[in-house]
Amino acid sequence: MANDSENLPFLTGGRLGTLLSWPAAVEVLRQAVLARGSQGVGNDALRTSFATRAGEILLMPAEAGDFAGVKLVSVNDGRSGRDVPRIQGLYVLFDSATLTPVGLLDGVVLTQIRTAAMSALAVDHLAVPEAGRLVVVGSGRQAYGHVHSISAVRPIREVRILGRTAGGIAELVRRLRAENIPAEAGTSDDLRRADIVACCTTARTPLFDSASLAADATVVAVGSHHPDAREVDTRLVAAATVVVESMTSAMAEAGDILLAIADGVPEHDAIDGTLVELVTGRLVADPLAPRLFKSVGEAWADLAIAAAAFRGGVPG
Repeated sequence: MANDSENLPFLTGGRLGTLLSWPAAVEVLRQAVLARGSQGVGNDALRTSFATRAGEILLMPAEAGDFAGVKLVSVNDGRSGRDVPRIQGLYVLFDSATLTPVGLLDGVVLTQIRTAAMSALAVDHLAVPEAGRLVVVGSGRQAYGHVHSISAVRPIREVRILGRTAGGIAELVRRLRAENIPAEAGTSDDLRRADIVACCTTARTPLFDSASLAADATVVAVGSHHPDAREVDTRLVAAATVVVESMTSAMAEAGDILLAIADGVPEHDAIDGTLVELVTGRLVADPLAPRLFKSVGEAWADLAIAAAAFRGGVPG
């Protein structure tokens, strides 16, 4: 795997999208979860945040199998006043045997694929098989990705988009309709009929009253890894079958969980299990309760997607 570091291959965001279909990305993560569960494969750490005058830089390293890697993502707080993307970044992939750099990937699109595919994997084990009505809260990159990833695991026939700006909603609806996806601008009333709700925002307080949800609705919340921010309310955490990527990351970064505990939900009731337990069948959702997957994003999942894309879209 030796490579000249001055001539590393770079997988652009557009190239990543062609190498990994949504079903393939979900399967990559499924296999990675199964490997972690059955073999204890993988070495990763919680993200590190480094504060800068313009925002923060996030560092996420991991190692598994033939590869190690690190994602470097910057989050611009907007104070500069310059017209730049809020999130920018790169992923550096290494040969794990020699730690020789072997490739670079677009970190923003990698994160989009990883996050949406992770949600879809959880939905595949949580949502009722016939789930066809999807509500997405948010109109950005993750909202778009979640429509596609969840459609890869459930027969979605109706998509409703909620968000802060009419222009953002209209643009996402236009883009999805151009791809023959039955999307429309939604209202809060659509939450009552939703089989699946995907929360893809930068909100710091709950987006809706979970009492409005159907009894067996599945919610995914991916918008924040900050312990003082949340997209769902305490009532949902208390009532739902709650699944997280890992106890370690959830108890450090999942504001949706931590703030519910602060509100009085007992810690042992706030989380029912992990993604490994869900995918391996050791955890089964309560059929009479809603289901919640709270994701903060973990480094092993970035590595799994990066390695598969580097191999040409084939799970390793």
